[in-house]
Amino acid sequence: MRASFLGPVCALILLLRESDCQGDDVTSRTVNPCCHFPCQHWGVCVRYTEDKYECDCTRTGYYGENCTVPEFWTRVKHFLRPPPDVLHYILTHFHWLWDVINSTFLRDVLMRLVLTVRSNLIPTPPTFNSKYGYLSWESYYNLSYYTRILPPVPEDCPTPLGVKGKTKLPAAELLVEKLLKRKTFRPDPQGSNLMFAFFAQHFTHQFFKTYNRMGVGFTKALGHGVDAGHIYGDNLERQLSLRLLKDGKLKYQLINGEMYPPTVADAPVKMSYPPGIPVEDQMAIGQEVFGLLPGLGLYATLWLREHNRVCDILKAEHPAWDDEQLFQTARFIIIGETIRIVIEEYVQHLSGYLLQLKFDPTLLFNSHFQYGNRISLEFSQLYHWHPLMPDSFHISGDELSYQQFLFNTSVVTRYGVEKLVEAFSRQVAGQVGGGHNINAVVTHVALRTIEESRQLRVQPFNEYRKRFNLKPYESFTQFADNKEIADTLEEFYGDIDALEFYPGLMLEKTRPGAIFGESMVEMGAPFSLKGLLGNPICSPEYWKPSTFGGKVGFDIVNSATLKKLVCLNTRTCPYVAFRVPPEEKQRQEKSDGNMPSDEL
Repeated sequence: MRASFLGPVCALILLLRESDCQGDDVTSRTVNPCCHFPCQHWGVCVRYTEDKYECDCTRTGYYGENCTVPEFWTRVKHFLRPPPDVLHYILTHFHWLWDVINSTFLRDVLMRLVLTVRSNLIPTPPTFNSKYGYLSWESYYNLSYYTRILPPVPEDCPTPLGVKGKTKLPAAELLVEKLLKRKTFRPDPQGSNLMFAFFAQHFTHQFFKTYNRMGVGFTKALGHGVDAGHIYGDNLERQLSLRLLKDGKLKYQLINGEMYPPTVADAPVKMSYPPGIPVEDQMAIGQEVFGLLPGLGLYATLWLREHNRVCDILKAEHPAWDDEQLFQTARFIIIGETIRIVIEEYVQHLSGYLLQLKFDPTLLFNSHFQYGNRISLEFSQLYHWHPLMPDSFHISGDELSYQQFLFNTSVVTRYGVEKLVEAFSRQVAGQVGGGHNINAVVTHVALRTIEESRQLRVQPFNEYRKRFNLKPYESFTQFADNKEIADTLEEFYGDIDALEFYPGLMLEKTRPGAIFGESMVEMGAPFSLKGLLGNPICSPEYWKPSTFGGKVGFDIVNSATLKKLVCLNTRTCPYVAFRVPPEEKQRQEKSDGNMPSDEL
């Protein structure tokens, strides 16, 4: 480590800032040298005096004043590692090659490599949080905070994003209106459907539970991972209210002979419904916000039925077990089924990879892998995929507006599970990346996300690009292939290095034929895989048949699919997938081909 003095540079920046701010009383002594983000390749900036800092390059693979000089083995790894866009191209082309790989031991070799390389990008134990931009015991042990991958922008920087860009950020409302709000619905070219969209929302809300009552940066989800809290509740009191307390099962109601979540009148838990909706019309679900959308009520119904079905199987296998052991073992099985479906179908679909992804915890048993997970603020911000939502909902010949759809649990019971699954599997979702695709009804969520990121001083988009081994963009025209978006961003921010994290993810040009841009995939995948494989059930101590009630329970986990989740819990087996049928995708693409070019 070497000390560095940035006094002259900082003074120049402050002079520029003073001119821009028309006489703000600022001197060079107020500029924190860490505002320049001088330390590269995961180096830690440590400030000593007003203009003196050091970069701690320990175990980064780099050395030098700002951790920019690669060590020998770092040079070797860089030489051998293909760029992300080249690797993505290889993984999504050459069907004949992947047919061979997927049928041999090479599949396991590559899957192990994917898991370790991606997971190693996420620090364990956690480093920073919404309060501390340096390592502290509070950051480590206080589970009430979201953790952070990068520390916040120092408070005393010349501009909101460090030293680059304008001294005032564009109004969040203007960003949403000019760049994020939908003009014309743009379908996802990968064919993602509403079954996928609602799965993404229901699955992530077990660990994305922002708790603004405590302030920004706090979470109510103490599990910090896949704990099925959205099914069973996030505390023991809620769980017990939802349980039948017999044979391990959850409470339910029967409508036309079919099982649905109980009403709040029968399972007294707090649910988030608008005032005036009687408790008899409110579904009691583990996640209190799941009354919002019938798509979430659909998945709550499916997992309720699956849990009780598994309990019947376990009861037959273990007649001596009591209610508690049946419940706890069934919960493990549900968690295992969830992880398998997420990796082998949900992530598989998102990635577009021809490598057939595999959920096999034993692949990591001989690797240096740390079990446990903490949800980060950046992951929570990244996962705001509201462009997935359509302009209306088409169910069994009916078109429902948002007004008819929101907080209307009768949609679930009136149409029934089969019709909803069929409808959601056939209706295409929106493309997430590329901008201009959030329905006006949900733009308020994007607005809140931008405001939250500013309160928590999230570092610029390009700093996260570097943190995840991606090249920073050099201009807005390189970042966006839409000239209007590039020009507007230039006007709003003035410098590509001042572009904010969340707008960057949502506005980045998408990969050809893909739902996202490069950054969303390369940043999101490490968070996802680390969280999934870091689950306790994936550890050597847990991953064994006895954990799941023996071979029968273990087999349920190891053979879980989305289709089984639906078809083992319905009278008939509808079309179910995360992708619209080929004929629907072709029809949609043909329809898009007739759209005016300025709407594409």
